[in-house]
Amino acid sequence: MSRARLTADVCVIGAGAGGAVAAAELAEGGAEVVLLEQGPRHDPSAFTAHPPEMLARLYRDGGQTVTLGAPPILLPLGRGIGGTTLVNSGTCFRTPPQVLARWEREFGLEGLVLDPAFARVERTLSIAPVDPAVAGRNAEVARRGAAALGWSHGWLRRNARGCVGSGVCAFGCPTGAKQDVGSVYVPRAQAAGARVITGADVRRIVAAGGRVRGVETRDLHVAAETVVLAAGTVHTPVLLRRSRLAGRSGQLGRNLSLHPATAAFALMDEAVDMARGIPQSLYVDEFADEGIVFEGVAGPPAYAAASLPLSGARHAAAMASYKRLAQFGLMVSDSSRGRVHVVAGRPLIRYDLDPADVAKFRAGLARLEQLFLAAGAREVYLPLPPGRRPHEATARDLKLMAFHPLGTARAHRDPAQGVVDGDLRHHEVEGLHVADGSVVPSALGVNPQLTIMALATRLAFGLLGRPIPTEEAASACRS
Repeated sequence: MSRARLTADVCVIGAGAGGAVAAAELAEGGAEVVLLEQGPRHDPSAFTAHPPEMLARLYRDGGQTVTLGAPPILLPLGRGIGGTTLVNSGTCFRTPPQVLARWEREFGLEGLVLDPAFARVERTLSIAPVDPAVAGRNAEVARRGAAALGWSHGWLRRNARGCVGSGVCAFGCPTGAKQDVGSVYVPRAQAAGARVITGADVRRIVAAGGRVRGVETRDLHVAAETVVLAAGTVHTPVLLRRSRLAGRSGQLGRNLSLHPATAAFALMDEAVDMARGIPQSLYVDEFADEGIVFEGVAGPPAYAAASLPLSGARHAAAMASYKRLAQFGLMVSDSSRGRVHVVAGRPLIRYDLDPADVAKFRAGLARLEQLFLAAGAREVYLPLPPGRRPHEATARDLKLMAFHPLGTARAHRDPAQGVVDGDLRHHEVEGLHVADGSVVPSALGVNPQLTIMALATRLAFGLLGRPIPTEEAASACRS
């Protein structure tokens, strides 16, 4: 097959949280970069805020990626320039110190200093605490409940600038306030000379003699001595296996964590209107040491209708009172681990919730009900079968979603235990690096996008052979 040919210093595969950041920093550092993205470039002016339409346009497989196991878990993944950063709620937590300590202790990732990278990403994406004035009444319900119970809580930090609380973060920000990597880092990469190619269906990474040589799509060959793979936790293992670069450790595709989540609704006496405000604006971390975190979640009527754990007349009655419905989410830092298999060239995800995580959901749902009742809820609608109480729930009773797949090409100092090392270099192929959620070796207990961006920043400056600029250095350059 005849392919067009390009030459670059670095070929980056994937324009999401890891790839877009790496491409921009490398291009601005003087490297010749080609950035390949399988999906399209999305036009924010066409974001309608209509959930069914936006799901079909912005998500892989219409947002219907599902794991196999007990229970099945919906795993929505963004597709296109910006990846999942385009459709997430914008929450940005730094990796908790105790997690970094665990990485050093259990995975041999010593000297992983991320503070300069965190600071650089935070400045670039205008990451700051939520403004309570635009948080919305849904957040106020949860805040009131947490305060009444004396539970630790606070405003989330988000990558947004000028947010007006449109309430549809998951369906594309209609105002451009969310600073997703497709809106910030990709334009920076292009301004620095990077070539960005959409619709690039990468077939394989080319390697010979123990080092990378380039990348092939269906109709393009990019010759490059350095490749940064950032296709995402689910699809990076597929591409590495297709390229016969799985490595000898047997770890590729394994060690999948998800941060499984669910949510409950409550009927309040007051007007809430979940369609107004920031859907994910408040957190409750009182039980974080137990692996349980509560975070805001909300959406417009079409979203609520699909999410309410009711049916028939009860569903109709609740939707008739939509303006008085509140919702809040529960996320578990999972000890369960799954695996991405490759079947007929596509990922098949197997994940079963272990008993310890089932116990976390039982405790979390009971506390979520307690939170709503303390806030004055008239009724609480738990995501369980009719008549089932939280302490009775089994894995198959739970209705779960997940948004944070991690770990399928995990970093580990020992080549027998991981796919990449602490500098994100493939253990067996020189010049090949991975910079997405697949390298994160354990569940974080917090939203992972800032961790992925920081790791990609550290990788890019490592490849350039330069330290990450500090705020002082950045200010001096601007003056």
